[in-house]
Amino acid sequence: MQLNEAITIHTIELLTTKYELPKQFIDKLLDENGLNNCELTINKQLTNKEKLKLLLGALGSQLFSTSVELRKRVIANWPIDEINKHFDIRSSTSGNTLQHKIRILSELKWHNGKSWANTFVKTSGLNLVFAGLANDQRKPRFEDIEPIIKPPELNEFQLELKNALIKTLNEKGDKAKCMISLPTGGGKTRTAVEAFVEWLQPRFAEGKYLIWLAQSEELCEQAIASISQVWSSKEFSESLRVYRFFGSNTIDLDDLCGGVLVCTINKLYNSVNSDDEFINEIITNCGALIIDEAHRATSPMYESLYLFSKKIKGEDMFPVCGLTATPGRIDTSNLSRLFQYNLITPNLGSKYEENPLEYFRENNFLAKPIHKEIQTKFSIGKINIEDSNGQESIINNLELHFKKTLNKDLAKDVLRNILIIETLRNIPRGQQTLVYACTVEHAVYLSSIMNFYGKTSVVVSSDTRKPLRRKYIDQFKKGEIDFIFNYGVLTTGFDAPKTENIVICRPTFSDVLYEQIVGRGLRGVKFGGTEFCTIIDFCDNYQRFGDQQAYNRFKHFWVKEC
Repeated sequence: MQLNEAITIHTIELLTTKYELPKQFIDKLLDENGLNNCELTINKQLTNKEKLKLLLGALGSQLFSTSVELRKRVIANWPIDEINKHFDIRSSTSGNTLQHKIRILSELKWHNGKSWANTFVKTSGLNLVFAGLANDQRKPRFEDIEPIIKPPELNEFQLELKNALIKTLNEKGDKAKCMISLPTGGGKTRTAVEAFVEWLQPRFAEGKYLIWLAQSEELCEQAIASISQVWSSKEFSESLRVYRFFGSNTIDLDDLCGGVLVCTINKLYNSVNSDDEFINEIITNCGALIIDEAHRATSPMYESLYLFSKKIKGEDMFPVCGLTATPGRIDTSNLSRLFQYNLITPNLGSKYEENPLEYFRENNFLAKPIHKEIQTKFSIGKINIEDSNGQESIINNLELHFKKTLNKDLAKDVLRNILIIETLRNIPRGQQTLVYACTVEHAVYLSSIMNFYGKTSVVVSSDTRKPLRRKYIDQFKKGEIDFIFNYGVLTTGFDAPKTENIVICRPTFSDVLYEQIVGRGLRGVKFGGTEFCTIIDFCDNYQRFGDQQAYNRFKHFWVKEC
């Protein structure tokens, strides 16, 4: 959790005076957390207090949960009677020396927000925030949604897509397959939910299921929120059961009575391979399948689902609809065949045939993107990547190559990091900014320095605990945090409509990935977003592959370049 200035100052005073952490140990903590080069980036020799400020900026409330050695040094300065008391309560080991007791206490398993964490923090005179947030109760496997709240009315282009989708759903066999495409931020999830809820509502009572298939837990929760809102606004007399089949959730056969199964492809794929009774029941009574992020729908895991469904339901299966913002930015031959070449897009009139994005921008559905290139002068020689499978395969190999090797070099380049920090410091306070770093460690490094300069920043990674992640995102939406740094986790399913800046520090070769990143800031005023969004790309010199960088293929996209 991000710390306020008062807690930071109090903690630094405790660690440097009462607990007297030596310079060598503080330097060791910096090194362990990838912050050993910060002095070069900041261009200043730091005092012990300034180094601790960096650490607190990097780790926040997790400072003591991550280091047994730090807890040991703190406990060693507790009154002897406190050490003896807590050792007697919490340890069954033998040994009476003071050092033994200190070691055992420091190595006790740390559970955020639980008894020992709270005891350690209180006894040490630290703010309770350092005990961390306890894992909240797991969300239920299913929930019954009652009709209550009315969401905003669909816009004209959304109504058009909804009606076209319902018409497709009423077809049979291959004619009941389609893909809906709207720009990122254009409301495709809400549009699809409206159509499917209306079409399937009488079928739910017959025990039918809508399978909503997504790539991540975030996208699943986003779908559930939309389904809940839409169903609650209808004048239905019955409730709708929505099942969470992602993460650690499981579904019992006794839970099943029709409704919406929201799941990730990994979870469904594993269930298909196990051929259990649950998945047989769902597929047998499936009324329709919707695939979010449908540009991925030709992967082997999806193919297994299709074959399994045909085995149970026959060739006609059930209606299948894909949702995507990027149908034309990949090799779509297999994708087109899957959805029977039935791509549904809004009819915006002849004025917008050449550039439909202009319609959404002029009408304030999408923000107007301003693009800024910053040349880093970081140079990489020729990279020998050849692939006979075409352009897309080369780009995928480039992404993999950089992820494994060169991104780490970029993350450690001092001059490049100085340029990034200078750019970020010039962003006005109060502007919500997403930063895509080269690695997770790079995200921590940059965030720490920004906090050092008084710019409220946090890191969200795949290791960030869900309660903390939700809190960060909530604070970001409220304007309490200016910067969220991440690497690769906030590309889909992340909703912060007031985002004003997208800063891309990492090389990005994939058009799909790049458009997903940029899309986090494209919600327009009519959809609760902003009028403008600034996209800042840090551009390196790749002697062979400079033209492969995704931003080079988006020249038509920007309303302004600077």
